[in-house]
Amino acid sequence: MILKLKRKTKEKGFTLIELMIVIAVVGMLAAIAIPRYADYRARGWMSAVRMDAKNAYTAVQTYLANNPDAIPVSRSTKGPGLMQAPYDFARVTAGVTISVADTTGDITGFHANLGGTYVIRGSDGVITDDLSPH
Repeated sequence: MILKLKRKTKEKGFTLIELMIVIAVVGMLAAIAIPRYADYRARGWMSAVRMDAKNAYTAVQTYLANNPDAIPVSRSTKGPGLMQAPYDFARVTAGVTISVADTTGDITGFHANLGGTYVIRGSDGVITDDLSPH
């Protein structure tokens, strides 16, 4: 009879040690994954700025090749959106700001979550890239 009682009262579940080990493992995985995720996001934002600026540069050069007497007008957009005439050429990614200098034709791009700028010089296409995560 006593053996029968002992079998019925046997508890089921995880011990405190087992739960602590699981929490420690999850904590270690999070310590590895979270910084990498933040780095992936920053690299994605940098790629978006570079892509949007290069698209804007190509569109400005195409516009000026088709309209040699045109004088560039300063344009700016804070994405997402469409840059307006005469540069109604490209969509801009959310968070990215692209501006075209009126006298030089320089394309400047930056992202709200990044430091620095990405500049393509209008006269010769030389790129200055000092984008960095905050």
